[in-house]
Amino acid sequence: MGRFPAGGAPARRKVTNVSEARNRGSESTREVIVETALRLFRERGFDATTMRAIAAEAGVSVGNAYYYFDSKEALIQAYYDRAQAEHEAACSDFLTTETAFAARLSGVLREWVRVSEPYHEFAVKFYKHAAEPTNPLSPFSEQTSPAREASIGIYRQVVEGSRDRMNAELREELPELLWLLSMGMVLFWVHDTSPGCARTYRLIEVTVPLVDRLVGLSHLPGLRGITKDFISAVHELRA
Repeated sequence: MGRFPAGGAPARRKVTNVSEARNRGSESTREVIVETALRLFRERGFDATTMRAIAAEAGVSVGNAYYYFDSKEALIQAYYDRAQAEHEAACSDFLTTETAFAARLSGVLREWVRVSEPYHEFAVKFYKHAAEPTNPLSPFSEQTSPAREASIGIYRQVVEGSRDRMNAELREELPELLWLLSMGMVLFWVHDTSPGCARTYRLIEVTVPLVDRLVGLSHLPGLRGITKDFISAVHELRA
């Protein structure tokens, strides 16, 4: 009594292993579809690439492709999520140890360029879609809000982990402002044809010290009024 019948316990382990294998297989299929879609988007463009073509190139049925992604836009969302996860992982170590605001910000921006390099060609061709204000793939759309909030979260880490002095109200607003700064850098990066995106790295090199200086001055008595006016303007424009 109370014991497994002969062969009972191994049978349960076998079911678990089958389940795990299926999960691994599903994740593998999903990744193949994403990789295929990104390649076809680069080669043919977003508009000219169909879900049927993606399925054929990925070696799956059209129904299977739609099982994982209900549209091409969902594939782009998967790309956003992947890029965001890679960026977070790349920033993890130095955000844990570095405490200077400028070094933290520079590191996050530089790591974004580095992990995004494999997608540069794709981004150049895709940008016209993301740049449309009403497009659900815009970084400012409701549909992309999870990726946007996750990205702002990285800049919140930049601010919260910094030991540098700064205006308290500005500290609250700074993560989103830094994300907006990064959006400007993305636009520059999309159009950067220099080898290894050297001009984008140079942009970071010259911009971060200016931001660091402005943030550092924000707590000084003579500039608190200007800082307050700036924050009020941000609140008004956001409303």
